[in-house]
Amino acid sequence: MKKIVISTVVLLLFACNGKKESLSDEVSDTMAIENEMTEELFAGQSEADTEPMAMVNHSSFNGVLMTPPQRYATVTPTMGGTVHSTNLLNGIYIKKGTVIATLENPEFITLQQEYLDAYAQTTYLKSEFERQERLSVQEAASQKRFEQSKAEYLSMKSRLEGASAQLTILGVSPKDVLSEGIQPYLEIKSPLSGYVSGMNINLGKYINGGDPICEVIDKGETLLQLTVYEKDLMRLQSGSPVLFRVNSLGDQEFNAEVISVGQAVDPVNRSLEVYARVKESNVHFRPGMYVSARIEKKSE
Repeated sequence: MKKIVISTVVLLLFACNGKKESLSDEVSDTMAIENEMTEELFAGQSEADTEPMAMVNHSSFNGVLMTPPQRYATVTPTMGGTVHSTNLLNGIYIKKGTVIATLENPEFITLQQEYLDAYAQTTYLKSEFERQERLSVQEAASQKRFEQSKAEYLSMKSRLEGASAQLTILGVSPKDVLSEGIQPYLEIKSPLSGYVSGMNINLGKYINGGDPICEVIDKGETLLQLTVYEKDLMRLQSGSPVLFRVNSLGDQEFNAEVISVGQAVDPVNRSLEVYARVKESNVHFRPGMYVSARIEKKSE
């Protein structure tokens, strides 16, 4: 009987020890998992804590390359006409004053005729007015005749000045019309030096006055047009340095400087425009290319 009791006690002890060891292993495993989770949590908090610190000195934005409006011209004739000639293609570089196209229009010839006629009449009426003025002073002519002569001269002078102004707007020098006579074709000239873009004319096509013929782009200066949000407005100021990449030109970075911060916020997406002047020139730059830019904090 004693042997049976002793055996039972021994078995119970072994069973208890086994449960303790199993429980100990489970506790150890649980603590290991909790430690790993804690380390990951702190690691995540550490990364989250350092991220705002990395953004203190700069902000990143998207935008496009653009040409300043003073260096981008849309060529539109003031007077319409049929295209008589053109020698240009898109992408060609031209200088200011280069003839882009010539137009045929009978009204252009009529305007030159009116100018020449008004010039001749004004010259004659001026002489007559001056003669009547001298006679009036000497009381050798009636005052009525003098006043009539004056009115005719001033009226014709006004017509001359009007025709001269119209020719000037068309890019025609009135002096050239006087010295060279009537020009049969209206020349459309480039208002600046640059590259031809958007050429959409051909021989025989009729162009209405005010219709665009092409654009001329002077790439001597390039700007960035960046889209920023009002939450970043406090970080932006004129003179802040900008580093940017052109999406189609790989990882090469270029430098720019903020020159203007927009004053109106878009009511839909709460954004505004920021402009920066690019400091380098590159033959591959084209207006409209997408860029990724980082605006650095301006050094004090």
